[in-house]
Amino acid sequence: MASSKPGSGIRNPHRKASEGANALVFLTLLTCTLRCSEGTKASNIVLIVADDLDVELGGMTPMKKTTTLIGNAGVTFSNAYTVTPLCCPSRSSILSGRYPHNHMVHNNSLSGNCSSSDWQKGPESQAFPVYLSKQHYQTFYGGKYLNQYGVNEAGGVGHVPPGWDQWHALVGNSKYYNYTLSVNGKAEIHGDNYEKDYLTDLILNRSLTFLEDRSPLHPFFIMLCPPAPHSPWTAAPQYQKSFDDVKAPRDGSFNKPGKDKHWLLRQPVNPMLNSSIEYLDNAFRKRWQTLLSVDDMVEKLVNKLEAIQELNNTFIFFTSDNGYHTGQFSLPTDKRQLYEFDIRVPLLVRGPGIKPKQILQDPVVTIDLPLTILDIAGVNISALNMDGQSFLPQLTLSHGASSRSYFLVEYTGEGNVLEDPYCPKLGPGLANCFPDCVCEDAFNNTYACVRTLKGNNLQYCEFADNQSFVEVYNMTADPHQLENIVKKVDPALLQAMNQRLIKLQSCQGKSCQDIK
Repeated sequence: MASSKPGSGIRNPHRKASEGANALVFLTLLTCTLRCSEGTKASNIVLIVADDLDVELGGMTPMKKTTTLIGNAGVTFSNAYTVTPLCCPSRSSILSGRYPHNHMVHNNSLSGNCSSSDWQKGPESQAFPVYLSKQHYQTFYGGKYLNQYGVNEAGGVGHVPPGWDQWHALVGNSKYYNYTLSVNGKAEIHGDNYEKDYLTDLILNRSLTFLEDRSPLHPFFIMLCPPAPHSPWTAAPQYQKSFDDVKAPRDGSFNKPGKDKHWLLRQPVNPMLNSSIEYLDNAFRKRWQTLLSVDDMVEKLVNKLEAIQELNNTFIFFTSDNGYHTGQFSLPTDKRQLYEFDIRVPLLVRGPGIKPKQILQDPVVTIDLPLTILDIAGVNISALNMDGQSFLPQLTLSHGASSRSYFLVEYTGEGNVLEDPYCPKLGPGLANCFPDCVCEDAFNNTYACVRTLKGNNLQYCEFADNQSFVEVYNMTADPHQLENIVKKVDPALLQAMNQRLIKLQSCQGKSCQDIK
């Protein structure tokens, strides 16, 4: 890439005529240098990360423009997974390329290392945007970052993570109105005016301005993290009456008892109370309504890229931090669980060299995203201390199927030391109890799973509780995970899965890819 600014070093055109020929030669060489630089510059990259967007329950149904403009124009991964089903740990994995046991973000609290000073000094300082910046990428961030970002105990809004040229990050958890942004380290307070404040639209508009103001000499990276479809599920005014006749899907594990599962899945009332069903149906509709603005975001961004003649040189990734459930195993609404509805995520990618309308079954996990992005940017990813692997060869068909045959999903449960105020009758140690006193989490909802997709299509999970509870599912015969078959499985297979899990829970970097 040319390092000089346009016009730098050009001779004064008023110098004597004897120098004119040299000046013309210099200008010709400079023009060639800039053109060559533009012709060979690395591809641009856009990463859009939705918040709590499921695959299993039809979460992509409202995303018709996204499906057409990204999925149909490129690749849809049918087996994409988060390595942990909760916002802050998952987003920390996306940024760092590490499993939670290596970046040490356990939950959404500051004490759980979410956007803490330890995170900032450690994994954040080695997150993938840092390496993009070193490759002379122009970088833009907009939207939700980490749940505790902006708290005074961890630097407040003045803390701007390294690697970002433009920083427009939400302070705290997802909101659509009445929030504070850190705009390049300064607080910007927003109200409830749709035209000025609706967060999904605001970060889109600022990214479009960034594209207009960028230098054409260097590639760009944009990361957009809209709040949708996370609660409080506030749709844009034009979409608040959409999907009025839609209800949460009633198939699979909906309103089924968790009779052979960990105790947390056995505590909800079954069948569910009508009030719980009404609550989750309402949430389901509102989630879809909020997604229509994200769908518009994708369309407007693609149109802008085309207008500035950068679309054909831009990789666009669309995914989510984790999945979601609405009524599965009688849990009204949340994530945090080990089941497919909470750990499977959408992943659609388009870009240079990617053939359209592909559906790839290769397993991909969220820790693969940063390495793939850095691979596109020309970074020597073999030298990085990340746990994932690049799936760029699969995107461009330059290599065969992925070598990954299994991966780790891990989660550290959260609970209240005292009783949850929404459900005091169940005592301490529980969290996220709503509605009708159904609890979605607990201190000992702490587990680690091996998920295999090649050979045996299995999920093997161990809980860190005093029972050493184990759940095993044959995903081919039982895709909805209705029956825990731990007592039916060959003990030798259980032992093999246990040993693999032990290795995965202690792996780091390349060792996470080499476990057999």
